[in-house]
Amino acid sequence: MDILMIKDRWNEIKEKLKSMFADLSDSDLRYEHGKDDRLIGQIQIKLGKSRDEVISLIRSL
Repeated sequence: MDILMIKDRWNEIKEKLKSMFADLSDSDLRYEHGKDDRLIGQIQIKLGKSRDEVISLIRSL
């Protein structure tokens, strides 16, 4: 999927997500190259959102 081409801005996006959703922790938002599905899945579980909703949310930031 190519994590939305955000790896260069991930620290900024991560902080925005944490400020928007207090349930998300640093470990939930740990970006590992090649493990995009794990990251999206973890955010899905914590927020109770669909995969498409999570991807749209990240892209909007």
